[in-house]
Amino acid sequence: MDSELFEKAPVPKAYFSLAMPVVLGMLVTLVYNMVDTYFIAHTGDTSMVAGVSLTAPVFTVMIALGDIFGLGGSSVISRLFGQHRYADGKRLSVFCFYAAIATGILILGLGLVFRDPMLTLLGATDDTWRHASDFYTLIIVGSPFIIVSMTPINLLRTEGHAMQSMIGSMAGTLVNIVLNPLFIHVFGWGAAGSAGATVIANVCTDLYFVWFLLRRSPNLSIDPRLILDRVARRLRVTAREIRGIFAIGIPAAITNLTQSVGIVMINLFLLPYGTDAVAAMGIALKIIMIAVLFFVGFAFGAQPLIGYNYGARNMTRLRAIMRFSYTFLCLFALAMTVALSLADRMLMRFFISDEAIVALGAGMLRVQLLSLVCVAVVMVTTCTFQSAGKALGAFILSISRQGVILAATLFAGSRIAGYSGVIAAQALADLLTAVLAVVLFAVMLPELRARRSGKTEPHDMTERSA
Repeated sequence: MDSELFEKAPVPKAYFSLAMPVVLGMLVTLVYNMVDTYFIAHTGDTSMVAGVSLTAPVFTVMIALGDIFGLGGSSVISRLFGQHRYADGKRLSVFCFYAAIATGILILGLGLVFRDPMLTLLGATDDTWRHASDFYTLIIVGSPFIIVSMTPINLLRTEGHAMQSMIGSMAGTLVNIVLNPLFIHVFGWGAAGSAGATVIANVCTDLYFVWFLLRRSPNLSIDPRLILDRVARRLRVTAREIRGIFAIGIPAAITNLTQSVGIVMINLFLLPYGTDAVAAMGIALKIIMIAVLFFVGFAFGAQPLIGYNYGARNMTRLRAIMRFSYTFLCLFALAMTVALSLADRMLMRFFISDEAIVALGAGMLRVQLLSLVCVAVVMVTTCTFQSAGKALGAFILSISRQGVILAATLFAGSRIAGYSGVIAAQALADLLTAVLAVVLFAVMLPELRARRSGKTEPHDMTERSA
């Protein structure tokens, strides 16, 4: 455990030491997503492309389920480490690992039993059914490996092992990139090849993390004996501790899921204005997602640093961390706003050559960029709530920006200003959510506004576990 990094290192050094590996991992994942789409599209089989696209949300759901134990567990464990309760942190890391495996096995069983109804629900038709079924089946078979991989990726950062977390993530992604063209084009396995490459990549990631946890991690473990009380025949994990993990992990999972929900809502409101509008907005939002991935990497990469110092009740250092985090990410958002605005048409042409859609999408992109600073504020605040165990604040923000508030702005915008109102709805939702984030921060974390210095006494058990 690198206590020096968490307690005494200059804030910028500690911040970037933990956040940069996460950002780099996000970039590799972004490259993989683009390459994966390219290899599928390069087959020229539109039914295959559509079939994979229809079932891709299943993979997103698995990542979200993994986040329950990865992000939820890392929030609780980082606060325990801040209180120097390393044995409790190790015990909970074992629980998170095996709970993720159990969840994956449950999804495997349910996913295979209800395969046909799920494919129908996802929109598979006679033309796309075979490809959708091939992709869906293998992804479901690999669900335990996919879900469990998200746990150590997040937990290792609580010990300061951000680089090792990135290595595991990047290794799996590189395996995926190598196997995709081999399985799809050389072996001719199509959609099944794409899913198979994804599953094998996650198996490789899991093997690396298991090795690291067994050989290199002093404060995390996968030893089931730490949580199994053979005498009493019960788990050595309390209901309060499990609730603490779920209280943070579930809002984190909802945050991931609402991104897909938000895109679906925007598309539904744009449909009356034609498919060109839907296509243009889809590309514009993809470009915005590039910037948002940077925000997620920087904001959530620093989560263990925030959680550790909140658990230690070192409010002086925590205030310095928060000031740096908000200042850096807001300035970064301004820089991204300027850069993406100047390159709007060039970026649109990277995805599509139709000049009508390029012009339409460039205008949409500029509107979305107006609220990029607001997105940065929301990301940092959400991360802070999760790190500090403020489950209610994390939950409210997780369902707001691309959920409840976006639904309200889409409905109001379409009624008041028609097409322009729909285009502006996301930017307005970002602004309103940022205001909400500031209010919630002031209400739920008043100690970070106080002018106290030094350390105070730790929280009681209820607050530590929440």
